[in-house]
Amino acid sequence: MNRNRDWLWFGAALLLGAVLDFLCRFFPADLPVWLPWEFSWPEYLACVLSLAWFWRGLLILPRAQHPVWWRKLLFVAGIASFWIVLQTRMDYYAQHLFFVHRWAHFVLHHVGAFAIAMGMAGPVLFAGMPDFLKPLVKARPVRAALAFLQHPAVAPALFVGLLYFWLIPSIHTVVMLNRPLYEVMNWSMAINGVMFWSLILDARSKPPARLSHLMRALLIIVIELPQMVLGAILSLTSRDLYPVYDICGRVLDMTALNDIHYGGLIIWLPGTLTSFAAMIVVLVTMRLNEEKAEKERAA
Repeated sequence: MNRNRDWLWFGAALLLGAVLDFLCRFFPADLPVWLPWEFSWPEYLACVLSLAWFWRGLLILPRAQHPVWWRKLLFVAGIASFWIVLQTRMDYYAQHLFFVHRWAHFVLHHVGAFAIAMGMAGPVLFAGMPDFLKPLVKARPVRAALAFLQHPAVAPALFVGLLYFWLIPSIHTVVMLNRPLYEVMNWSMAINGVMFWSLILDARSKPPARLSHLMRALLIIVIELPQMVLGAILSLTSRDLYPVYDICGRVLDMTALNDIHYGGLIIWLPGTLTSFAAMIVVLVTMRLNEEKAEKERAA
């Protein structure tokens, strides 16, 4: 009975997606700003299934294994932020203004991914996903790939490298004019952001966490310095590095340099604040784990 109900909910999600797809194809100008500008099935399913599996996992697991309420709220808020930048009218503005594009990637790579990682929802999602997918998640190749991507030498290089790579002017121009590449760029930033911040913000000590608290703090510093340099370069440049936004047409009345300067400041200042917040979380987590270990030794 429960299995049939699960398939019913999945069918309802597919039906809703089909309706949104139809409306976005034939009535895009009549839709409210919170509905998709350009409907994407992968992005829709990623958001909807994540929330559905999270809800189902909460129903399956005993309450003692649930995350605390604020972690649940952060996870849902993180998924909602991904929806906003990928499947609402904001995506249109991100394709026509560089600084809005940087805000979108700040959400995908930083604050939204940060919130999802703070949600610590992995066990709940695993419990809520269909049984036929669980062996795939636990498969040795998948776990080996995850271990490689979250290696302390690879994770920061990939985090900073993707940020720089997608902002190489020649590559950025091609990507912004090619819808499939544009989606690949967004997916890479979102997935990498969630993986990196999940590594850094793990509430557990090592082991079972992959990294010690000292190594996490070091990685935060490692990723912050290159971001500050990139933000400074863009916010102080004296030439238009991204003429693609003139090709697409800026939807706000501003100069190309102002657009780039605002985008550079977004990389520079909010990115720094995110790293600062991550450092605070790491220090608080370290102290809580030390207190827990002291209590266990005393007992």
